[in-house]
Amino acid sequence: MRWTACSSLPSVVVVLPSLVAGFLACAGLIVAIGAQNAFVLRQGIRREHVAPVVALCITGDVVLTAAGIAGLGPLVAAHPAAMTATRWVGAAFLAWLAVSAVLRARRPERLDPAAEGPATRRAVVATGLALTFLNPHVYLDTVVLLGTLAHRQTAAWAFGVGVVLASATWFTALGFGATRLQPLFARPRAWQVLDLVVAAVMATLAVTLVVG
Repeated sequence: MRWTACSSLPSVVVVLPSLVAGFLACAGLIVAIGAQNAFVLRQGIRREHVAPVVALCITGDVVLTAAGIAGLGPLVAAHPAAMTATRWVGAAFLAWLAVSAVLRARRPERLDPAAEGPATRRAVVATGLALTFLNPHVYLDTVVLLGTLAHRQTAAWAFGVGVVLASATWFTALGFGATRLQPLFARPRAWQVLDLVVAAVMATLAVTLVVG
């Protein structure tokens, strides 16, 4: 038994640094104000389809991270035309979301979630999918960058596990933690401020995509 415990120690020493590196690398990329985070935050505050949104974001990171570790990073980088098309479609989608947020903010009396009416799960999931996969930065960050970093570690798979753990921790905390902010958003004015912030984030990201 003593030999078994001691023999497992080197593997832990090899795996743990890669896992921590993956966790920190992912955290540095996703813990920022962005279109996806703003969407998760808003759904959390509305307490509307939070679990599917959180699961979607985590699953997206799992798929993209696995693709990067599998070696698809060079393939993505080698097709700039596809990235350009995705960039323009993503910019148009973000601009539409920004305009929609501004239109909501112009009528604060209708910003109460009960007055606005619940969105269907299909519509929410479709928006989440678009925000996840129509952003070319996600391919560069997750598939190319994280994939490259994974293969510089002694245990690439452990790096990927760290990435997934960071993603799961962040989106779970953001989505379900935002539900506690609902009392703060009992007034339409608070929703107006949030939608203006969302509009600014979406518009900034859209411009960033357009200018490359």
